[in-house]
Amino acid sequence: MFIPAMNQFRTLTLCLILGMAASRATAANVTVFAAASLKDSLQALAATYEAQSGDKIVFNFAASGMLARQIEAGAPADLFFSADESRADALAQQGLLASGSRRDVLGNSLVIITTPEHAVMASAAALTNAEFPQVALGEVKTVPCGAYAKSYLQQQGVWAAIEPKVIPCDNVRAVLAAVETGNVEAGVVYRTDARLAHNVKVAYAVPVGAGPRIIYPLALLKDAPQPVAAQKFASFLESAAAAAVFKQYGFLIPAANPP
Repeated sequence: MFIPAMNQFRTLTLCLILGMAASRATAANVTVFAAASLKDSLQALAATYEAQSGDKIVFNFAASGMLARQIEAGAPADLFFSADESRADALAQQGLLASGSRRDVLGNSLVIITTPEHAVMASAAALTNAEFPQVALGEVKTVPCGAYAKSYLQQQGVWAAIEPKVIPCDNVRAVLAAVETGNVEAGVVYRTDARLAHNVKVAYAVPVGAGPRIIYPLALLKDAPQPVAAQKFASFLESAAAAAVFKQYGFLIPAANPP
């Protein structure tokens, strides 16, 4: 009786090993180029998705303009999750996005943050005051939040006075860090970043209707190394479950993409 039992055990063990090997063989590494402001929410969602799917999600977080340039230069990526519609537009015009894959997944809004000792602002015009000798913004040519901030400050008629004070930063998280550490007195970030901050004050929240339209498009790259697995992850990011997580981090869900 011992030998047959041992043979059954060995057979079961072999089946388990083969099953695990097959699972590893079918798992995919999905590379996502994503805006820096998405870092915390996407990492939380990826942990859930990886446990469910067995796939591995690999992120490259940076300013959307920098990511777009990397894609244009041929960097291998499966998905592009931008904080700026114009960057997705540019890639689409070059034929680098998979046809029909683009979706507007999230929205956001701007806030002005300061170090804690400053008072709440009545408007963005307060940034022209002498108490704010330096104002951190994302680099306006490559960082969407910086471009949005410039557009809003121009709309408010104060950009000319504030521009000489601007300290350009590589991405929105660098703006946040500059104010958190006290290296600058004020900065403009997304409301989602301000929610994660320590040692800063939201001195002014730009009303959603009065500020720039901030949309985060998600798209599959035309030459994605893992198109099937990437599309599955994209579908997960558009799901009601993912929308609930994004809302917890302060993102807006566009009306065209309800949770």
